[in-house]
Amino acid sequence: QVQLVESGGGLAQPGGSLRLSCAASGIVSRVYNMGWYRQAPGKQREWVATVTNGGNTNYADSVKGRFTISRDNAKNTVYLQMNSLKPEDTAVYYCNAVSIGYTYWGQGIQVTVSS
Repeated sequence: QVQLVESGGGLAQPGGSLRLSCAASGIVSRVYNMGWYRQAPGKQREWVATVTNGGNTNYADSVKGRFTISRDNAKNTVYLQMNSLKPEDTAVYYCNAVSIGYTYWGQGIQVTVSS
């Protein structure tokens, strides 16, 4: 089992920044990919970004160039630095961890971008 706890959400103004963190605990040695998803009101959950064990990253087109995902394997933590935030980035953000045969999710954290 792997437990994921997100932190760092909140309110930001358009053009502002926020940094999300997700701390993993449990059998983390089996985790290879970690990432972030988000779900806006009335919409389906969508993928945002992924980072592999080796540090390779991928981003959704909607956040490319504005968001940066990173991972500290020593701390079992993944981060999402969000810059140049837009109102359409408003959503509940979920941390995700993938191991062989299992996918784990955090409880979600609210990010609101509004003036």
